[in-house]
Amino acid sequence: MDTLVALAPVIFLVWSMTKQRPLAAHVALPLTALLVALLQAFFFQADLTLLLANAIAGGLSVFTPISIVAGAILLNRVLVISGAENTLRQWLESISHNKVAQLMIIGWAFAFMLEGASGFGTPAAIAAPILVGLGFSAMPVALLTLVMNSVPVSFGAVGTPAWFGFAALELSEAQLLQTSQWTALIHLIASLIIPMLALRFLVSWQAIRQNLLFILISALSCTLPFYLLAQVNYEFPSLIGGAIGLCGSILAAKYHIGLHKEGDGKRSEVTQLPKIEVIKALSPFILLIVILLVTRIQQWPFKAWLNDDTPWLTLGDFGVSQALILSWSSILDTSVGWSYKTLYVPALIPFVVTVLVLMPILSLSRRHLSHAVEETWGRIKLPILALIGALMMVNFMMQGGEQAPIFIIANSLASTMGSNWSYVSALLGALGSFFSGSATVSNLTFGGIQYSIAEQTSLPVSVVLALQSVGASMGNMICLNNIIAVCTILGIKNQEGAMIKRTILPMLAYAAIAALIGQIILRLLI
Repeated sequence: MDTLVALAPVIFLVWSMTKQRPLAAHVALPLTALLVALLQAFFFQADLTLLLANAIAGGLSVFTPISIVAGAILLNRVLVISGAENTLRQWLESISHNKVAQLMIIGWAFAFMLEGASGFGTPAAIAAPILVGLGFSAMPVALLTLVMNSVPVSFGAVGTPAWFGFAALELSEAQLLQTSQWTALIHLIASLIIPMLALRFLVSWQAIRQNLLFILISALSCTLPFYLLAQVNYEFPSLIGGAIGLCGSILAAKYHIGLHKEGDGKRSEVTQLPKIEVIKALSPFILLIVILLVTRIQQWPFKAWLNDDTPWLTLGDFGVSQALILSWSSILDTSVGWSYKTLYVPALIPFVVTVLVLMPILSLSRRHLSHAVEETWGRIKLPILALIGALMMVNFMMQGGEQAPIFIIANSLASTMGSNWSYVSALLGALGSFFSGSATVSNLTFGGIQYSIAEQTSLPVSVVLALQSVGASMGNMICLNNIIAVCTILGIKNQEGAMIKRTILPMLAYAAIAALIGQIILRLLI
């Protein structure tokens, strides 16, 4: 009975957003949050003060995703107003007029590198508007970027889902590295299929077959170095793999390697742009990546500075640190807290800083900047409501310790599957991402359950945790936060449910690949 009640909000959410006349996300998500709150109060007998504290924390938590989205939209509007986006479009067409090449270079390799540097949904936020600027339709582009931004996520944001996501388990360095190795192997194999499923949203199977060699070159130029680096490191596989893959994809496209000739035949008709114009158009992305690298590498001091929680100003339970981290501890005298890392969350730094630094280079006036800010606010007004609903729902679902609805669902899955757990282990990781909007949070939330199940069923811990990590990554395809974010950036309205319907199929394909490879690994080890 507990499991059925715990599942009720999930069923309601999926039904309300995918029925014939679906509810918009900014309606469905707050309603689902209300339903969870009522079930917590009247069925699970939750502490009402704690429930209210979680509601406040969920509402405040919206600052993190919405500020990132706002920063990405602001940059995009500035690029459009300055003409840099048009220059970038012409440059990409000069490299290759082939649609598959353009989609793989921007939607796959470039996004792969951005995920390695930042995470937080930044890849889709930046890559999607570029692809729309190239003439691709917004809705299919949103679907493509969601599906593409899955493979690199396990080592996104300089490996945060790995080294921080499993931090509570206190794994040895050898265990964490072994988990990363199995994770990278599963992703490597999945990368032979997932990009093709993503491309299918925008091009025909015939175009995919005709350009298959290029697709594989582009995919493997990212994931082979990604896999090799994961043998010795869990921070840089996505970042370095993406950088190598981006260069490899551009070179392959430039020299027509693996591309169908008819699809690239118009290349000679494209006017070659002056190099200085191309550099100016690329300068925002170069600066973005440099800033992200400088502020994310653990061995450099900047990351520690931006995360410095030394108190600067304290007013009761509310505080501001020297790195401008806003925090509210013990909300309503409960264990619930909230914090916002003003300088570390990729919003003010790098997006706003990049815009301000490049204003003279892109010939932007204050009027241009004001217009960009107005357009940004116009796009984020309704998504704020959707994200508040999503984050409150997450907090409510996770309230109650081992009796929390989300843990009841997880434990029911585990008791049902027993020694066959490896078949569905990745799905639990995806469930965590679906709710929380983060592979890191999914690993933090379910890493302990996966570890416990591995010990109970005598399965290798590193393999089960690798499946959890892969699942958390593939969950990005159906993650509510990411879907709302990319829809907001591209101006897509009330299509969140329809998008989940379409992205869940490649996610299930990913889950099948993970289960198959997991079984092969287990048979070799046991």
